[in-house]
Amino acid sequence: MADKPMIQLKNVTKVYDNGTVGLNKINLDIKKGDFVVIVGLSGAGKSTLMRSINRLHDITEGDIVINGESITNARGKALRLIRRNIGMIFQSFNLVKRSSVLRNVLTGRVAYYPTWKSTFNLFSKEDKQKAYEALQRVDMADKVYSRADELSGGQQQRVAIARVLTQNPKIILADEPTASLDPKTSRRVMHDLKMLNEEFGMTVVANLHSIELAREFGKRIIGIRAGEVVYDGAVENTPQEVFDAIYSGKTKEEINA
Repeated sequence: MADKPMIQLKNVTKVYDNGTVGLNKINLDIKKGDFVVIVGLSGAGKSTLMRSINRLHDITEGDIVINGESITNARGKALRLIRRNIGMIFQSFNLVKRSSVLRNVLTGRVAYYPTWKSTFNLFSKEDKQKAYEALQRVDMADKVYSRADELSGGQQQRVAIARVLTQNPKIILADEPTASLDPKTSRRVMHDLKMLNEEFGMTVVANLHSIELAREFGKRIIGIRAGEVVYDGAVENTPQEVFDAIYSGKTKEEINA
């Protein structure tokens, strides 16, 4: 059981209502503590894959298993408990703009409370301390009482990372976390994700457009084209030619020839 994958996708297919195939028979195993970067052209299915893992999208066929439990078949409390172990980081940050940084970070603990307590901001002193310590880890403690809409894009994304750290999940799904950021800020955000991966053992799956960032921070590269996995390999064994082939739209057979 020690070698049980943290994430398993078994013959996963997603077909949208208009007939568009978002994912086509995806089979993947992702190990605990891995740092996986998913690359591919816009519209290749990267975000669909990411959102299917957390069941923000329901898949059409197949099964997705999180730490040994099917999230595809989970309902009610079982689904909430699985999702509690999956942190999401979005391109758009997904912060409550008018709320303080601290309040935003504390939402990482919402899944651990009854709805009425979180609604009235009745978080424990211990969780408030956790939130503050998470902000310290991403160098944002000085903004603890600032409103989220007073922050730069990079600062907002670091608050989102602090929120995930406060949640303490086993898995982080980062959907284009640097897409709206400048290169320097992007690298800082990726360093923070690396910290969560290496120091806290969180399994990270990130969609990235930047080949440079993928090479620098990823341990494993998965290439997606037209909803299919066309490449899967360790970063150190992935030459530039493979990245070029993925982004040129070549088939799996051509890339792996």
